[in-house]
Amino acid sequence: MLCYDSSEAMDHRRITVLLTLIVFVFVAAFPAEAQRRKKKSDEDFTQTLEIYPDPPAVLTVPVDRLSFYTVPVSAKGLLSQQVRDGLNQLLRRARRNEVVKIRAFVAGTGDMRRVQAIVSEVFTRRRKALPVLSVIQAGSLPMDGAQVQMEATLIERKPVNPAGLALLSGQLVTRDGPLQVRVAPLAAESAANLAAAAKAAGVDPAAMLRVSCFLSSLADANEVRAAIARQFPRIQPLLVQTQRSPLQTLVECEGIARLAAKPAQDVVLLNPEGLPRSKDYSQAALVGAPSVVLAGSQLAFRYTEADAQLAFERLDKTLHSANSSLANTIFMNTYPLSNQLAELVRRVRFDFLDPARPPASTLVLFEGLPSMDGAFALEAVALPSSVP
Repeated sequence: MLCYDSSEAMDHRRITVLLTLIVFVFVAAFPAEAQRRKKKSDEDFTQTLEIYPDPPAVLTVPVDRLSFYTVPVSAKGLLSQQVRDGLNQLLRRARRNEVVKIRAFVAGTGDMRRVQAIVSEVFTRRRKALPVLSVIQAGSLPMDGAQVQMEATLIERKPVNPAGLALLSGQLVTRDGPLQVRVAPLAAESAANLAAAAKAAGVDPAAMLRVSCFLSSLADANEVRAAIARQFPRIQPLLVQTQRSPLQTLVECEGIARLAAKPAQDVVLLNPEGLPRSKDYSQAALVGAPSVVLAGSQLAFRYTEADAQLAFERLDKTLHSANSSLANTIFMNTYPLSNQLAELVRRVRFDFLDPARPPASTLVLFEGLPSMDGAFALEAVALPSSVP
């Protein structure tokens, strides 16, 4: 007969309960300890954001291989997404060709400074050379919800402009009196003047490569497109409303065209009969030089003549870094924010430009600039100094 010791059974049960309790405590405590260790690890880790390079201020590019592309607008997402989507579409279009300049018109309330940051990020991540960049705030774009419209200049792998390019000044048409919503009649007149400048340069309408139109209203944008198509059937123009609440009814269309015959000199500044003549600008610059220097936008800050001169000095210094200068400018875009600032630019610019050879030019009032205290922006196309 077996004898059973009750005290031994009691000790066995106590040991079992104790072991179970220890296991329970360990299992319960382990996740908390792991969580504490993870939290400590997260606190000890400092995230480092990658810093991308700024776009170059200037680039020297070959004239005979330049092509031009206007990125279609989109209303998908907000500004950052639209910029990324537009750049991805541009790079798909470019393929192995190099993008050397982007001009971005931003509408809406998005932070314009994001455009440069995204351009730098996208091009760097794709291991592409950065383009020069101009960012301007417009009043509106021709699609509800669209916040950015970009146009690009590219370098093709083979020559596409063997005789050179014609850079055609903006053809300003205005109407006095109360502000008008419909601007298609003005657009038709501006496009006709642009066609006259192109014809004087020996350019066939089919050789027009880009038309950019700045308007006081986009209410009749489809009619504006039709008016431009009557002059340049192959062109899908860029349309931008310059200000949210413009003070004047206006249209100003500028263009770039492929020359049929090489000009007699590296640059010929043209003022054809029938178009306005001005001591301040030429109607067209016919470029046969092997290369030109593209400068991105240079901002002027504050509103005095000294501030304006400083902006021109900075742009001149930038061009000097590419073996050029403001005296060699053949086309200049100016984006002032008011009529007073436009007059300031006119007073100052020929302290730096060559008054005997005024460049082709477009000067239009716009809504804003990437800096809150920006007054106007300048961008230039210039000849290298080795070219007379």
